[in-house]
Amino acid sequence: MRLLFLAVLRPHTGNAVTAQRVRAHLEAAGHVCVLKDAFDFESPSEIANLILAENCEAALALHLYRGGRLLQGHRIPFGIIFGGTDVNEDANQEEKNTVMGRVLEEARFAVAFTESMKEMAQAQWPHAKGKIYVQSQGIATTPNAAFNWNTFLQRSEINHSADNLHIFLLICGLRQVKDPLYLVDAFSEWHQEEPSVYLVIAGPEVDPVFTREVKAKVRRAAGVRLIGEMPQEDLHAVVKNCFAVVNSSVSEGMSAAILEAMDLEVPVLARNIPGNAAVVKHEVTGLLFSNPQEFVHLAKRLLSEPALEKEIVVNGREYVRMYHSWQVERDTYQQLIRKLEGSTED
Repeated sequence: MRLLFLAVLRPHTGNAVTAQRVRAHLEAAGHVCVLKDAFDFESPSEIANLILAENCEAALALHLYRGGRLLQGHRIPFGIIFGGTDVNEDANQEEKNTVMGRVLEEARFAVAFTESMKEMAQAQWPHAKGKIYVQSQGIATTPNAAFNWNTFLQRSEINHSADNLHIFLLICGLRQVKDPLYLVDAFSEWHQEEPSVYLVIAGPEVDPVFTREVKAKVRRAAGVRLIGEMPQEDLHAVVKNCFAVVNSSVSEGMSAAILEAMDLEVPVLARNIPGNAAVVKHEVTGLLFSNPQEFVHLAKRLLSEPALEKEIVVNGREYVRMYHSWQVERDTYQQLIRKLEGSTED
């Protein structure tokens, strides 16, 4: 089939990475996938022209609101993949909620990354009950073997002998829902008493106004560094070299950064929110914190208890292998896409 795939394709963001992966799965099954950025289109009529021009027989959207709303009414079958903020944030706005409900009525299937996301969606839109499937994100990491860690440290203005250096890496696009400043004050205070710890925030400048606020704050914060987006392979190399990966988001669908850290055998410290708690079991596959002080307390524990660190790393790797298999994800999407074949419902 020729498929139109709409997603938010801002480079190096979770949605973009997921979209590329799903496209690869579908193309491996022989489909042609026309991947387009949902933000490039204002109205369904522009999509109608695109469907004609590209001769698309079916469609897929990642994000029920941003992508899904553009697919309504074109008389081609489509499926939806929930992004996270659609169910967690947009569903709270009445107008968006109504639009998303209509999209789900028309969709042949919808994919949620977690059981809790599926339950939230079903509570919002009970009519969609029979068509929501759970498929967690499939994880495959590819660290750049030629990446130079020392050059990276110099560029980040972290001048320390690499022996006792402990880098905590926060990977996120600079926007409010990711709350990159949540830990900055507490971390900075800790750095002043323990100069070998650094917090490095890595990710694209998504929200320009908020980015200015983040830069201003980080500039004044001892032991905190901000680096821009980088290619996926280089980012995976940074993860592999750092002491721990941190997530401080206000809301998450399913953080690929957390799962990639587990796959690369790096401990995870994550804010205790439903999306994170779905993949991080406290003191088993990672550590969950509810406030900045608790983060510092747990980070210190991780530094002083190598046995805890080792156990978390082993369990995290095992968890990803078991529940986030890239091959299982591939099989699921190749099966689901068959629901879009033919004009009648399966």
